[in-house]
Amino acid sequence: MATARQKSKAPAKTASKRKVPRFSKEDAEEFFACLAKQDPSPKTELQYVNPYTLLVAVALSAQATDKSVNKATEPLFKHVDTPEKMIALGEDKLREAIKTIGLYRTKAANVIATAKMLVENFNSVVPRDREILQTLPGVGRKTANVVLNVAFGEPTIAVDTHIFRVGNRTGLAPGKNVREVEDGLEKIVPEKYLQHAHHWLILHGRYICVARSPRCPDCVVADLCRYPDKTKEPEKEAAPSVLKGKSGKAKGAPRAR
Repeated sequence: MATARQKSKAPAKTASKRKVPRFSKEDAEEFFACLAKQDPSPKTELQYVNPYTLLVAVALSAQATDKSVNKATEPLFKHVDTPEKMIALGEDKLREAIKTIGLYRTKAANVIATAKMLVENFNSVVPRDREILQTLPGVGRKTANVVLNVAFGEPTIAVDTHIFRVGNRTGLAPGKNVREVEDGLEKIVPEKYLQHAHHWLILHGRYICVARSPRCPDCVVADLCRYPDKTKEPEKEAAPSVLKGKSGKAKGAPRAR
């Protein structure tokens, strides 16, 4: 027979394990229409001046916040905005410039190696091709998709932790890994919304559909969302009742002097 202590250790059911119904095409149309109405022209929050600096910024943003990257790259990009200038700067000075960003040593080495490859193999031009971009040091599919979308206007969707969460939590595009979510989004997002879908979803996940305590009361697509454990508006505290004595004056009220 299990003891009371053993019984108390039984795993609790978690809402995150529940499967949510997938969106229909009609639901997806309405979902993105709402996001588009709220923010017609969403933009990346990473600061950049050209396709090359965008590539660098996105590569640096892996496992780091856009805010921390911008803080480091704002002074850097004022003087270093081409692969040639990055090579001239050198890895040591680059490390010093980005040392506030996580994994800065590895990232500095990759940025310098990428600059050399761009100069030697691509005439210092950032390739407009996902497969070629992914041959650059430190550039994966997500980084390549961001560059293609932001720099070249391609309708690509870069699935990061925010978009992965939104895709699964809402039922828009559930998937066990980022590639499954990306493929699901490409199938369900209406063509006219593909260009900005990446930014709508990442901003929605960053500020509204956050990991802990999502801001469901502030969500413009809450009625479409399949998440079963939506948060609610905090209840307002009732105003304390005032007891009156026989004289009609509130008890405990200060006497007029």
